[in-house]
Amino acid sequence: MKAWAHFLNEGEKTEDPCEGTAVDIAVALRSVASARTWSLGKAGSRVDRFMSAFGLEKECVEDLSPTVVQAQTTGGPADPVAPFKSKYLHVFPLYQDYCHHAVEDLPGEGLVPEPIRSQSCEDLPGEGLVAEPITSESILALQGIRFRAKFQVIVPPPQVTVPPPQVIVPPPQVTVAPPPPARFPRDRLTTFWQDLDEVKECGVLATLSPREVHRQEAMFEVIGSEASYLRSLGVAVNHFMASKKLSRTVSPLEHHVLFSNLRHVMSASESFLVALERLLGECVVIPQLGGLMLQHCPRFRALYVPYLSNMMFQEALVNKLLQENKGFVSALKTLERDPVCQRRSLKSFLVLPFQRITRLKLLMEHVLTLTEPDADSYLTLIKALVGLHKVIMECNEGVRRMKQIEELVRLEVLLDFNNLKLLPLVVKGRFLLHDGPLRQLNRVGSDSKISFTDVHLHLFSDLLVISVQKEQRFGVLDHTSFPGNVRVELVNASMLALPTDSFLLHLSQNHAGHATALILAARSRSDQMAWMKMLSAQS
Repeated sequence: MKAWAHFLNEGEKTEDPCEGTAVDIAVALRSVASARTWSLGKAGSRVDRFMSAFGLEKECVEDLSPTVVQAQTTGGPADPVAPFKSKYLHVFPLYQDYCHHAVEDLPGEGLVPEPIRSQSCEDLPGEGLVAEPITSESILALQGIRFRAKFQVIVPPPQVTVPPPQVIVPPPQVTVAPPPPARFPRDRLTTFWQDLDEVKECGVLATLSPREVHRQEAMFEVIGSEASYLRSLGVAVNHFMASKKLSRTVSPLEHHVLFSNLRHVMSASESFLVALERLLGECVVIPQLGGLMLQHCPRFRALYVPYLSNMMFQEALVNKLLQENKGFVSALKTLERDPVCQRRSLKSFLVLPFQRITRLKLLMEHVLTLTEPDADSYLTLIKALVGLHKVIMECNEGVRRMKQIEELVRLEVLLDFNNLKLLPLVVKGRFLLHDGPLRQLNRVGSDSKISFTDVHLHLFSDLLVISVQKEQRFGVLDHTSFPGNVRVELVNASMLALPTDSFLLHLSQNHAGHATALILAARSRSDQMAWMKMLSAQS
């Protein structure tokens, strides 16, 4: 595992222009959705430009599975996709149930925090959000868990020699019967690698060590869980996404936002499972999964980054439709009552890609712990883990960027430029750094009395906006580019009879092209230092 940590550190040496501001996936989704401020109608085409994050999805459109020949549309229902004939697709349960039982089956008290046990893949109660059960604490807890074997290894039984009687005859040999293999609870349809007919028939179990059998089971869990995942994606695509009744209750754009590139995600899962089953079919003793995982990582990146990045818009839209669209609610209830859903909600299906990409890394880490460091597959497995880690980090980065875009869209609606030239706020690369209220100090009259004006500053990565807040809106007074036209300095407050938390803000060129300066007073000493630090930052 030291080598894995070394490769991981090497892969994280690239500089991040926003280092220290990374937003956890769950935190981002929850904060945006809870604000309940995103409006699809107001965002319009401005948001649509960002919906396919970074153009990654285009990289894999031509690489679809033969069963997914129809390209992703911009809206409306799609024809159901007939899944390929997987050997394990109906052996394993829906992925929501598989995840829930996989966590519950972990041995030992206290290993799994209570929120994960009760909410890991459960339907969300009431008006809960799509990402409600996925808390940052849950992810951290899962990352710290090392999945132990949930099975009993069958090894060749030892031969026990019974002491011979006092006669000269060959001693009989009594063979101890092997214990029955441990199985999942009866309500779970699943199987183990050692239960496969081809494994039993070839007699390979007699030649493998217990550790190697554990390793084979760990790799087969990747195959089984992928089959379970694909089964749930099939419900999401063929039952919900392809429903004409549901699509008639929303606009084409809303339908696209609701399901994003889920059809392509299903295609990637199908291709991955095909490759996994082909590998198992070639040899019942799976040699290694690292190379196969490494091969599929680029496609995972091209699909999962846009999907997870768009989840914040998807979540806001789901909440909006559930509150305002009675036709959508009625159609959705009908679909969710269908036995194919097994009492699972649409929201539990939409969050599947996030659950899968994070769990896939955990499963591969478990395989690594059972692989000898001197094995030929060890280095390839580490490279595969680095690839998966980069995919997850890009997903985090994508969510952070999309949250920044959502914030810009929200503020653009709230800023009134009045007599000033309208300034487009939603610009690629721009994001909010800091904002808050301050007091502007003015000297009035010949006696130099100090008056105060409450102002609000919005500091973006390339722009400073000074405004006056009126209820929930902001009337813009001035703006300038940042950091080139902005400079701050401390003032001698006691000598000038100013509030102690005052500082001077210089604008070398404001919106009208003139140089100006403002004396601002913060709410506290810490607030003053925070503003001076942010306003002094260089690009």
